[in-house]
Amino acid sequence: MAFTETFAYKIEINENKTIGVRRADIILKDGVEVARSYHRHLIAPGDNVTAETQQVQDLANAVWTDEVVAAYANSISQ
Repeated sequence: MAFTETFAYKIEINENKTIGVRRADIILKDGVEVARSYHRHLIAPGDNVTAETQQVQDLANAVWTDEVVAAYANSISQ
């Protein structure tokens, strides 16, 4: 029986304090990897991170101060 395992493979903080997440989706059959694919997404300061891994949530809570969120919002409104 095959099933897919998903995990945050790489997490990075960009210059503007957005968080980039690279996710790996691994398909296993009888415990052996038969395929792997990747997906990237970007999370902006102030975005809802409740669906993200605990590591991403912790990082967002540590980095996204009120000042960072306000500065980001100001930078995209100009």
